[in-house]
Amino acid sequence: MIVIIDYDVGNLASVAKGFERAGMTVTISKDPVVIEQASVLILPGVGAFGDAMHALQQSGLVPLIKNHVTSGQYLFGICLGMQLLYETSFEHGRHDGLGLLQGTIEYLDASPKVPHMGWNQLIFEQPKSLLLRHIKEKEHVYFVHSYYVNTTMAHVVAYADYGVSIPAIVHQDNIIATQFHPEKSGRTGLNLLKAFKELINT
Repeated sequence: MIVIIDYDVGNLASVAKGFERAGMTVTISKDPVVIEQASVLILPGVGAFGDAMHALQQSGLVPLIKNHVTSGQYLFGICLGMQLLYETSFEHGRHDGLGLLQGTIEYLDASPKVPHMGWNQLIFEQPKSLLLRHIKEKEHVYFVHSYYVNTTMAHVVAYADYGVSIPAIVHQDNIIATQFHPEKSGRTGLNLLKAFKELINT
């Protein structure tokens, strides 16, 4: 069962439609029992890091998310949902994240315009990744964000150049995430989600 975590942050219907177009059946839920039974969790999110992390903590679902990852099951983060997976954010102060991946969330101060909004090219860091099997390098995806993940490139599958190298797709063990919105990224986003579906079904 694939479950989109509902913690009152983001357009979950749009996210659900994206995964459904890629051939996956998804459930939107904030019920701990449902989330605990999930084989795949999707963590979406829009807005400010601190507010989103507070909402996630208030939901009581943080231990379930961490247990899910520890048990080896897949977690897919989208946009702010990706950023929440990291250790610390410096958006409007200092905030602790889930700490599932190593890195910090920092302001795009070296970029030509903030927020980074619109289409940008994917540059492959790990061209042999199964997540890229249906995508060609320099295809465009849709971003909306003012902060980015500052991390090592070890788990970065693809990035976007926007004054700094923005990790766009990351994959470490059973954690996968995108800074862009695959559900808003046309054929390229759909093909990424199709590759994700194939990966979780192997």
